[in-house]
Amino acid sequence: MTDERFLEELLEAVTVSGFEEEGQAVVRKYMEPLADELRTDEIGDTVCVLNPESRLKILMTAHLDEIGLMVTAVNEQGRLLVIDRGGIIPATYPGHRVKVMTEQGPVFGVVESYRDFFKKEGGLKTSDFLVDIGVDSKEEACRLVNPGAPVILDTGMQKIAGGRFVSRALDDRLGVYIIMEAFKKAGKRGCTSGVYSAATVGEETTKNGACWTAARVKPDLAVVVDVTYTSDCLGMNAADSGEVRLGGGPVLCNSPIVSKRLNRMMRECASGIGIEVQTEAASRLSYTDADKIHFAGEGIPVVLVSIPLRYMHHPAEMADEKDVEGCIDLIAEFLVKYEEMCAAWRV
Repeated sequence: MTDERFLEELLEAVTVSGFEEEGQAVVRKYMEPLADELRTDEIGDTVCVLNPESRLKILMTAHLDEIGLMVTAVNEQGRLLVIDRGGIIPATYPGHRVKVMTEQGPVFGVVESYRDFFKKEGGLKTSDFLVDIGVDSKEEACRLVNPGAPVILDTGMQKIAGGRFVSRALDDRLGVYIIMEAFKKAGKRGCTSGVYSAATVGEETTKNGACWTAARVKPDLAVVVDVTYTSDCLGMNAADSGEVRLGGGPVLCNSPIVSKRLNRMMRECASGIGIEVQTEAASRLSYTDADKIHFAGEGIPVVLVSIPLRYMHHPAEMADEKDVEGCIDLIAEFLVKYEEMCAAWRV
């Protein structure tokens, strides 16, 4: 991949929804030398700007936040009680190593578990979790951790066979990497449009980052990048939203939210540079930042480019390097050619 260390640092950062500061610092570190402007708002959205003087504004967004937990209280035995931040799958947490982020640094632990825990009537809930950080009293635990601390599964990036890799929360730090790399590539190719590449906060919980960013940038159109389910793994059905396979290329969405015109332009760009694209379907909303951006201001045309992903919201999500590079190349081509295509389509 183009800048593998950038991606690794993004995936190493703790970015639980509402606690995206570590990830923002990584984005600023890699992008500040390359952007004409770098903006950060009060809730932490980070926007890299190319050609701010251009009248045409193209917004690109991907959300920086990840699902996780937040400490709510500590019991007398020194165990941490938690609530969810985003759509976690409770059964994936018991028995798993976790990392609690504090002002003094990370505190490591494990979510308590036993064999019959998984047989709980009505299924597991986050309120059932007890996080053991290795101490035996409330006093000891409170010296290490305060309520409000974010908690993540302690899993990192690992390359595997077939040009694929796994990590927690590729959703959607991988999208952030893609829009930033597309920004770089379009800039090197002489893109003259105004490009606003935004790592947004809060998508997994409130989508406030998308709302704030779109309202403030006031773009003419938006390219939203997120992950989507593949249909080529256990439990997935192509009838639900389409046939999507890992390694099959970027995914475009047929949805009432998505502009047909922008979809056609993306396909034209893909054809021009020899990139295979896949198609998914959504009967209503897309359940991405596109849903907030589309309704901002007087209305913003959006196109959704998705990354095929296996095992979404699990401890190890899987993606393919070919899909990542395909998304970067496709979006960069779109940014460079958009104004030219608009002129041609008016003829």
